[in-house]
This record gives sequence, structure tokens and C-alpha cells, in this order.
Amino acid sequence: SHLMSDLLLRQFDLPQGALFRVQGPVNLGRLSQLIDLVDKPQLLFPVWQATAPQRLQGGVSIMAEMNQRDILIHQPFESFDGVLAFLREAVNDPQVVAIKQTIYRTGSDPQMMALLREAVRRGKEVMAVVELKARFDEEANINWAEALESVGAQVVYGVVGLKTHAKMLLVTRREGCGLRRYGHLSTGNYNPRTAKLYTDLSYLTADEKTTAEMDHVFNHLASQNRLPRMRRLLVAPFYLHRRTLEKIEAVGLAASQGRGGRIVAKMNSLTDEALVRALVLAGQRGAQIDLIVRGACILPAQLPGLTDNIRVRSVIGRFLEHSRVFYFRCGDEVDLYLSSADWMNRNMLRRVEVAWPVTDPELRQRIIDECLVAYLHDDRDAWDLQVDGTYARANAPGQGTGVQDALMQRYGVTGPTQKSANHRCKR
Repeated sequence: SHLMSDLLLRQFDLPQGALFRVQGPVNLGRLSQLIDLVDKPQLLFPVWQATAPQRLQGGVSIMAEMNQRDILIHQPFESFDGVLAFLREAVNDPQVVAIKQTIYRTGSDPQMMALLREAVRRGKEVMAVVELKARFDEEANINWAEALESVGAQVVYGVVGLKTHAKMLLVTRREGCGLRRYGHLSTGNYNPRTAKLYTDLSYLTADEKTTAEMDHVFNHLASQNRLPRMRRLLVAPFYLHRRTLEKIEAVGLAASQGRGGRIVAKMNSLTDEALVRALVLAGQRGAQIDLIVRGACILPAQLPGLTDNIRVRSVIGRFLEHSRVFYFRCGDEVDLYLSSADWMNRNMLRRVEVAWPVTDPELRQRIIDECLVAYLHDDRDAWDLQVDGTYARANAPGQGTGVQDALMQRYGVTGPTQKSANHRCKR
């Protein structure tokens, strides 16, 4: 091994100090293969079968339901199949004239590809924004681009130097004398496999302002034209960072005026220095702040005189926590946003990302209950960040209630254990 490491150091002209020796395997992902080699069902999670969202059961028209009001799908407790059903309905509807979609980490799943190709065959305008530099998915995405171009879809590669990380699907339908748009926005990818493993929120809406702004984003990606002023969507790298900073500042101001200020934010990572500084300042001004951050977090929690009002926790369960939810309360005014973006510098300034408000009061309350309050009360799978920078488990292993299990019980029944991708959960 010394021969190999010496050779690599020479090849890359690196000093000895750049070599880190690890006791044990470097690629922990490979250990997941061990699971399939052991025939012990008692060691596996029971297989989880997601249920269809209540409003999408019984073969209803999804677009007709969206016309009534917005639809929320909480994956993987509710099934991603509702999103596929929306796309399928659009492809089969002769009144649908255009379908636009972002493709970031779709995997090599043939269903969506077949549907988009069929849409082209039926004479619909299909536009796909394909991100070629999606880590681990480059090859699959190049194949997608070629396969769609070959049948006549418009394939766009986004803005040079910016990854397109927003998750959007937009359907335009001829209705009466005009056109109506139907949109899907998500915190996660159009990937049926990871939709079984990651917690995400899918949002289906026919709201005219939101869908018109989604169309502006697609047109910007296709033509590089300037984005018009947005009233609903917060789009990175243009407004998302600045508007998020403004919202944090407004909560701090409300707290300092005695009106009460509250922030609860759920994300994968918190590493953007400007946002961290804004949170610290808001906390010092009296805002109560709870952060649910699964992975990297550079904000120190509960430091006397600095972050007394800020608590940080990480929930690590059977499913990979992936949804991004941001709650801001100034006095009696509440803003709730869902987003494809974490609070990281690259997401705010070097990617095309979208955050959108949830205005439907019932859906907003449901998100607050299921994705924020429930996570703050998890006393089994949660780890709380301590003053010294370490994490302490919220309760002893095997005791208390895990939020993911509680949601599984709410949404359906689990079947017998079996060897399947369902039992894997990488941090």
C-alpha cells in the first residue's frame, strides 16, 4: 500500500501531509452490498408499501383535482406514482399542447422516458432541461438527452456554469378559448427508486401566478432571457439568497419589537456563512429558532451569549431526510416555503433552484404538523447538537417514538420483511 500511496503522491505532486490513512474501508457505500448476502429477515426493516394520496385514489382526473385546489404528496409515506400518473394523464390528454420538465437525477427509469417520448409522438411540444453534471447520473442523463433529441424533443442544457437543480414539471392545456397550466414542484428528484428511500414533498398546483412564473423559469433556461420580476417563486441564483436573508432579518426585527419571532427550518445542510450570521443575529434579537439539519451544519447551537435561542437537531432514520421546509413567523404573519435548495453557498449562488410558498391553509398546517412539529418531538431517531459541537441522541436507542415510524403508521401498513432496496438508508 505504501508503494501505491507514494506513487499517487508523486503523480499529483503532493506532500506527505496530504495523505490521510484511514483504519477501515474508505468507500462505505460498498458495505450496502453485504445486506444482500445475509439471509436474516429479522435484521431488515419490514417492506414499506406507500399509499396513494387520498385525493388521487379511484382513477380521478388529477388535473381536475388540481383545478379544485393544490395537492400535496408526502413521499415516501405517500406514493410518487401520483406524479407519474399526472404526467401520464397529460401525455394521454389530446388538449395538452406542451410538457416541460427538469431532469437532474431521474436515474435510468424507463417509465418517464417512455411517457415523454410518447408525448412527442402525439405531437405535443416537449422541452427537457437536462443537467449533464448531476453527480453519479451523468451517463444516464446523457442517454436521456440523446433519446429525447432523437425523437424531436427540445433538449436544453441550462445555463453555463450553473447546475439546474430545481425540480419542475409544467403542463400546458388548451381549455375553452385559452390555455391553462398545471405544475408540479418538488423538493426531490424525478426518480422512482429514490422516491421510495428519501423523504420529500411534491406539490401539484394549477395556481395561475405560480405556474406562469414556472414558465418564465423554463423560458429563461431555454433562451437565457432575463427573468421578469417574480412574486411567488424565489429563484436562485437571482433572488433566493437575498430574500431568505430578508425573511430571517424580518423575524429578528419582530422579535426585538416584542411581537414574537419564530423560525423553523428543515434542510439537508447548513453551510452558507451569510445565512448562518443572519440566524445568529435574529436569535440574539430574541427570535426562537429550531433547525432540523440532517447533515453538515456550521452553526454552533446553544452557545451562551451567541446562540442561546437556537437549537439544532439531525434526524437519522430508515429513510434519508431530504425535504426542505422553511417556516418564518413575524408576530401573527406566517410564511411557509418549500424548496429544492439547501442553505449552502453553492445552492444559493451557483445553481438554478426554486423555493415556493404554500398558501393553502390546510396544506400549510399539514406540512407544519408532519415536517416540522413532529420532527421537533422525535425522541428516538433525533440527535441534538451540543455546545461542544458533538451530537447527543435525543433518547436511548429503541425507546421513544421515531417520526418516520409515526408517519408510516399514519399513512399505511407495512408488509413482511424482504430483501429489497427499501431497507437501505445512507446518511
